[in-house]
Amino acid sequence: MAAGQDWCLQCGAGGPGSLGTPSWRSAATILGAVAVLVLGAAAAAVAALSKGTPKAHVVTTTVAQASAPTATTPATGTTPGAPGSTSKAKTGLGLGTVKPPKIPLTAVTPKASEKTTTTTTSSSETKTSTTPSSTSTGETTNEESQQSAIVLDTNAATTYNPYGYPASGFGDPSLAIDGDTSTAWTALVNPATAPKMAEGLLIDLKAKQKVAVLELVTSTPGMSIQVYGANGHTAPASITDPAWIPLSAPKVAKKKRLRISLRDSAKAFMFITLWISKAPASSTPEAPGHVDVNEVELFPPS
Repeated sequence: MAAGQDWCLQCGAGGPGSLGTPSWRSAATILGAVAVLVLGAAAAAVAALSKGTPKAHVVTTTVAQASAPTATTPATGTTPGAPGSTSKAKTGLGLGTVKPPKIPLTAVTPKASEKTTTTTTSSSETKTSTTPSSTSTGETTNEESQQSAIVLDTNAATTYNPYGYPASGFGDPSLAIDGDTSTAWTALVNPATAPKMAEGLLIDLKAKQKVAVLELVTSTPGMSIQVYGANGHTAPASITDPAWIPLSAPKVAKKKRLRISLRDSAKAFMFITLWISKAPASSTPEAPGHVDVNEVELFPPS
C-alpha cells in the first residue's frame, strides 16, 4: 500500500490503525441501531398483520317487543270487530290482530226482580207429588196413590150374587185384585132387566181394617156403583140388609179410573162390597153386554 493508504486495493486488508481503537461509545451506537431496527421490524409486522385481517363488522338488530295487552272498552251497543263498531282495536307487532274484549271473572248476580224456574223431569215420566184433592162427590182427581194399598189375600175377592144369577154369567173374581189391569172380573147383564143389574164384587179383609179410599179401574165406564162395608163372620145375605153400611153415595163411573173417598174411615170393617146397580147406557135388552172390573184397591186412612 502507498503511504497514507488505509486499505489494500488488491486483497482488502486494512492497514495498521485503519479500524481505530474500539470504545464503549461505538458499542452503544451499534446496540442502539440494532434496537431501532428490531422495533421497526416489530412495528412493521404488527402493521402487516393488522392490514391483512379484515375487521369484522358489528351489526346491531333492534327487535320490537310486543307491549302488554291493553284492555279497551267497546262503545255501548257495539261489538269489537263487528260492522258499525266505533271502537278501534290495538294491534301488536304490526299483525293487525284484533284483541278480544276483557271478560269479567266475577259472576253476574241476577236482580231481585228476576225469577228462575227449574223443572226437573225424568227420562221416562214425571210424577206429581201433590196430595189428591177431593171433589164434592167424593171422587179424587189425582190418580196416583199417596199410600200403599192394603195387601189382600189372593182369595179375598168373590162374586157377591145375593139374587142367585147363574154362576156362568160371572168371571174369575181374583182377576180384579191381581195387580194386572189387563185382566178383569166380568158380569153379564141380564137381558130381562137390562140395563139394570144387582150384583157386585165382595172383598174379605180377613180382619177388621179401616178403609178410607177405594180405587177402581174398569174398561166399561158408565156403570152405576156404590160401596158398602159390613162386619161379622159372613157377609150379609142381601144388599138391603141393614148390616151393610153405605160408605159412598151411588155414582156413575164416568172414567176408566176412579178414586172414591169413603165415609166412616175411622171405623174398621171386615167386608167391603163394590155394588153394581146399573150397566152403561149402551146396554139394552137386545144387546145387554157386560161390565168389567179390571182392578180394585183399598187404601187405609193417611
